[in-house]
Amino acid sequence: MKTRSLGNTGMQVSEVGFGAWQLGNEKDWGKMSDKEAMDLVNAAMDSGCNFFDTAPNYGAGKSEELLGKALKGKRDQVIISSKCGHHPNDEQDFDPERLIGSVEDSLRRLQTDYLDSLLLHNPPFSSLHGNSPQFEVLQKLKDEGKIRAFGASVDTGKEMSELLNHTESQVIEVMFNLFHQEPADAMSSAHEQGVGVITKVPLDSGWLTGKYDASSTFSGIRSRWSAEDIERRGKLVEQVRRIVGSDYSMVQAALRFILSYKEVSAIIPGAKDIPQLNQNLNASEDDLPAQMVKELKEFWAEEIKDASLGW
Repeated sequence: MKTRSLGNTGMQVSEVGFGAWQLGNEKDWGKMSDKEAMDLVNAAMDSGCNFFDTAPNYGAGKSEELLGKALKGKRDQVIISSKCGHHPNDEQDFDPERLIGSVEDSLRRLQTDYLDSLLLHNPPFSSLHGNSPQFEVLQKLKDEGKIRAFGASVDTGKEMSELLNHTESQVIEVMFNLFHQEPADAMSSAHEQGVGVITKVPLDSGWLTGKYDASSTFSGIRSRWSAEDIERRGKLVEQVRRIVGSDYSMVQAALRFILSYKEVSAIIPGAKDIPQLNQNLNASEDDLPAQMVKELKEFWAEEIKDASLGW
């Protein structure tokens, strides 16, 4: 597993991290036993993955609990990033006192006395400046030694730019994948400023695995897509598949495309089982040809840029 710098934080992270939204999260991901969840975490570590991304609302707190159990006795071998603002009951509340309480609860569930990274979890745009009560809380927590670095998890380049221009964020997590390339310019600015970039939703909630098409139906959180969304995404998947050809799987192409950006510190795909985990981690083994990367950038510019694709 290759590692990269998490900006100027001094931390080295595996370029393929472990998105832990699925742990203990039967509502959004289907049933997974506690043992299966912890086996996934241990298998990831055995393969050289050291970066784990979680949040209090993943599995109503169960994700953090399971990570805490799996990583007990191994804390010094891993980098843990969690979030605040979305609470275990799915309530969104960025009140400073709630944020402080949330972090204390995360530390307890994770069985640790510090977080390597703490991110505001899709906060209101109005809070994305250094004098906001939310960023004052993050600085206070860092001064107290409860977190090593802070920033925010956002969805767009505009939000990233606001963070870069008006806060002391050291880490920014952003949605970025073949279908969502809009943050690329802001990612470049982050890299120039020494800010670590974590990319979330790297497989577009499963579409970029190639397992869905225009006839697919969905339940749970994926039921957010309309019939028109599904039809359009299905056609886009077909176009990507033609570009990728038969030499690479869709997962390999999607993840390696993101890793072709030097600005990216780590990607955080999720996995429900060991085969999915191994497929994710294998993205670190090789690079995509430069010509394919170029074609995939052109695909987005021609097909999606001016008619954005919602999450």
